[in-house]
Amino acid sequence: MMFYGFGYYDPTIILIVIGVVLSLLASLKVKTTFAKYSKVRSLSGLTGAEAAERILHSAGIYDVTIRPISGNLSDHYDPRDKTLKLSETVYNNTSVAAVGVAAHECGHAIQHNRGYVPLRIRGALVPVANFGASVSWPMILIGLFMGGSQTLINLGIIMFALAVLFQLVTLPVEFNASRRAVQIVDETGILHTEEVRQTRKVLSAAALTYVAGAAASILQLLRLVILFGGRDRD
Repeated sequence: MMFYGFGYYDPTIILIVIGVVLSLLASLKVKTTFAKYSKVRSLSGLTGAEAAERILHSAGIYDVTIRPISGNLSDHYDPRDKTLKLSETVYNNTSVAAVGVAAHECGHAIQHNRGYVPLRIRGALVPVANFGASVSWPMILIGLFMGGSQTLINLGIIMFALAVLFQLVTLPVEFNASRRAVQIVDETGILHTEEVRQTRKVLSAAALTYVAGAAASILQLLRLVILFGGRDRD
């Protein structure tokens, strides 16, 4: 595969292509898996919201608010106001997939309640990662096209690396939340044996999106280092 721009061949573009393909495959996997098990009604008949409430109460958590939000698979837990936000396809849905996703987000609420260290580290990295992601490319571009020094380019790469670090720290947080979710729905009897297996498939597919996203970012960082790192511009 060859890409040309103004007569210049950039072989590192293949790293971007690999990252995009991985992300697309992961996204397709989670969508198809969620769609498949969204058609399987849980034997308990609990909606995602009802299951979430039962899980939180079983963990001794009563100060988390459960709210519906718009969007598809936009579910998340917001530690700032202790709100569990479930998408329309989860909140009122009684499927195995909906219960599994709700349980996963409860896993994050439990992490927050228990002071789970990786979650705290990720929370501390949020402003740093956002800042790094917003200034990394401007720094690199200024260094390239406006007479800047290699020092500025290297700073841009470092800023981008901070955003990559955030995604890496996110991985154990997400894996742990899924593990907690599967364990809780099994122990509480919210889902039965076969349903637990199906839920594990849904959450495993969802985890792939985080893995693919981290891999794509690492490949992008590698490309930046190959293209711009270590040049003597000063």
